[in-house]
Parts: sequence; structure tokens; C-alpha cells
Amino acid sequence: MELSRNRFTDQEAFVSHANAALAPSARLRLARLIVEGGWPATTAAKMFMVSPITARKWAARYRTDGAAGMTDRSSRPHRMPTKTPPELVKRIVKARWRRRLGPVQIGGELGLPASTVHAVLVRCRINRLSHIDRITGEPIHRYEHATPDGMVHVDVTKFGKIPDDGGWRFVGKQQGDKHKAATALRTGKTTKGNWKIGTALSARGVHTHGSTDQRPNADKRSRAGCTSTITTGPTPPSEPHPSADGTAAG
Repeated sequence: MELSRNRFTDQEAFVSHANAALAPSARLRLARLIVEGGWPATTAAKMFMVSPITARKWAARYRTDGAAGMTDRSSRPHRMPTKTPPELVKRIVKARWRRRLGPVQIGGELGLPASTVHAVLVRCRINRLSHIDRITGEPIHRYEHATPDGMVHVDVTKFGKIPDDGGWRFVGKQQGDKHKAATALRTGKTTKGNWKIGTALSARGVHTHGSTDQRPNADKRSRAGCTSTITTGPTPPSEPHPSADGTAAG
């Protein structure tokens, strides 16, 4: 096994090596044969198909740390004398945020190699201008949710109501006005108004909500209605669509 470090999250993780000769359990057996069993290091190393130096290393670690010492240790150095100072990192980040300068320009101003400036920008996740907000200059953060249904996409679309028997675009201006007047007489409303169709999409399914509310902030209420419906429980299965002959399609 070997230790891998994520340069973006600064987290360490153990990754299985394809050619690893010893797993932690095999190291423990090897060390016990040498320390407790009295086996020569060369004989135990031949049995586990490793070098005598490796066998002595795990035996020495077993004597000092016991079974807990058989796990992998971090290869990260305790100190890095050539590491870029934090004050210099702040100046590099400030020049990148405020003036959108590249590694060559920043390195020329601060007297640093362009490769060093680029490494700092990559470590801070601002090596690409597309990662920086154009207005605030801050890194753009993605929306990430712990569960698949943690995000709900909601969209509200307005559709103009069509008078009975068709509107003027379909039947012409003169006949359309007659249909409009007949619809207004039937409904008691002089204006057609709009249909607001809200659609919410998540891992649970899709929910559609229709409303004729013409009051202010009606779109917000439609979004809230869709969101509350789809997040409170699983979406019931939809009814099968009828086919051309009137029977339900499978």
C-alpha cells in the first residue's frame, strides 16, 4: 500500500499498490516469526519473497511499536525549508484575484519562477480564470450534496390561456375575437390570463403543478409548492398513457 495526497483537499488516503509484496497482516506474521519465533531474517524474507532488509525493517518496527507499527506511514516530510512562505502565497493570490495576472506576469513582479507561481495557483484552485468569479474575484464553489435527492431543480413556465374553440392565430382575427368574447362571457373575466406550470425534478421523480394565480410572487409560491410536494415523500407511479385504440399502454 502507498499513501496518496489530494492536492485540492489536502487529505491523505491509503491506496493499494499493484505490486505490493506485503499487506499489514503479512508484515505482522513476518515480524512475529523473526522477533517471537527466532527465525533468521534471511530465512523469513525468503519465505515471504522479500529482501532481508525489508524483513529486518518490519521486525524492528514490531519491536518498538508492536502490531500498530505494521500500517503504512506518511512519507510527507516533517519540514520543507524550500516551501513558499505564506506571505508570498498571499501576494500571489491577491495579484491573481485583483488583476487577473498569469504566472509569468506574477513571477516577474515578485521575482519568482513561473513554475512556482503556477504550483501555488493550482494548490489554491485558481490556476484557471474560469474558476474565479468575475465580479467578486472569489473561487467558484460548486453545489455538492451528500445524498442524491439533496437538490431539487424547479422551473416555472407561463403559458397564455387560449379561448374556447381556438385563438386568433388558429382561426383568424375576426373569429378569434368572437371566441375571446364568448370565453369572457362564460368565465366572467375580460382577460385570458396565464397558466403557470411548475415542474420539480429530483432523484425521487418529477412533479408538475399547475396554477392560475396572477398575484405578485405567484412564481415563488408555485416553486414552493412543487418543492414541498417532491421532498415530502416518494412520487406515486404515473398512470399509463392510453394508446391509439383506447387501451392502456404497458
